[in-house]
Amino acid sequence: MSTVARPTPPQSPATHHILDNAAWAALTGPHAHLAERVGRAARYPLDVSPFTALADPADPRAWDDLAALVGPGTVTPVTGAKSPPQSWETVQHGQGVQLVDTALRAEPAPEAVRLGSDDVPEILDLIALTEPGPFLPRTVELGTYLGIRHRGRLIALAGERLRPPGWTEISAVCTAPDHRGKGLATRLVRAIAAGIRERGDTPFLHASATNTGAIRLYESIGFTLRRRSDFLLVRTPGAEQEQTA
Repeated sequence: MSTVARPTPPQSPATHHILDNAAWAALTGPHAHLAERVGRAARYPLDVSPFTALADPADPRAWDDLAALVGPGTVTPVTGAKSPPQSWETVQHGQGVQLVDTALRAEPAPEAVRLGSDDVPEILDLIALTEPGPFLPRTVELGTYLGIRHRGRLIALAGERLRPPGWTEISAVCTAPDHRGKGLATRLVRAIAAGIRERGDTPFLHASATNTGAIRLYESIGFTLRRRSDFLLVRTPGAEQEQTA
C-alpha cells in the first residue's frame, strides 16, 4: 500500500529545528551506540561514516572538544558550520541542500533485496563507479540498505544514513550508468521511505547544491527544499599550534 506524507508546517526563522544539526542529533540520539564523543563533539567510527558533529558550531569549546577527539593536524569534515576558529585550516568549503518529504509516494519495491555486510564489496564497487557520496565498510550498520540486481549484478542502491529522532536520512542513492533512465533510483527511494514511515519517522535527504539534476528529481517525486547548508573539510591545529596557544 502506498502512503503520502502530509506537508511539513513551515518553521519560524527563530525556531531551532532538529534537522539544523542533524548529525549531532543522530549521534546523541538513535545512533548514540555508535558515537565516539568528547564533551561537545562527536563522530562516527572511521569505518562507519566520516561525519563529525558539534553540539553548537558557534561554541569555541565544541571545536576544542573536536580537536581533542580527532587529534592534532587531522583533516575532518564538519557540518553545520560556516567557518572554523582562526587556528584551524579550511581545506574545502562546499554547499549543500536539505530536502524533506512532504508529498512522496512511499511503497515497497518487490524487486529490491536487503543488503548486508556480505554485500559490502559489491556496494563499494558501485559507489566507486557512481560517486553518490562517502560509503565505508561498516556504513551498512547505519540502517536499512536496499539494492536491485540484474543477472546477479548489483546495479542500484539506496539506504539510510543519519537518524535524528523522528527523522531518517535517505542516502547512497545511485544507479550503474548502463541502467540509468529506468526509474530504479526512484523505486528504491520510495521503498526506503516506506520502511522509514512504517516506524514513524519522516524521510529527508541531502544533496550537493551543484547537483541540480538530483535536486529536480527529488522535488518531482515529493521532496521539498528545507534549507541550504555548509559543509567544511577542516584541519585541526597541529601540535606546535596547540603548545603556543
